[in-house]
Amino acid sequence: MTLSLQVLYPATQDATFDYDYYVETHLPLIEEHWGEWIETVEASRGIASGPDVPPAYLLIATITFADEAALDTAMGDKGGVIIDDVANFTNVRPQILIGEVLMG
Repeated sequence: MTLSLQVLYPATQDATFDYDYYVETHLPLIEEHWGEWIETVEASRGIASGPDVPPAYLLIATITFADEAALDTAMGDKGGVIIDDVANFTNVRPQILIGEVLMG
């Protein structure tokens, strides 16, 4: 069963987010440390939560894994390196959702 790891960065009033760092450094770090276990990586920058409504999230990243074993291995082996890097591009504490991919 394919699993997804979604990382959601809420848009708070005092939030900062360095999108250039995220794209140029953090995403390659994910690929470097988790590349052998991931199937796909997608990151979406929030632009709106509806017509004339500011985005509820600054960014949502979705990383898919073939199964729970692949996710567990990635998180266990190199999870700390990825998590520690978050402070380099945002002051927001991300929300995490691990889910079963129903379609894709």
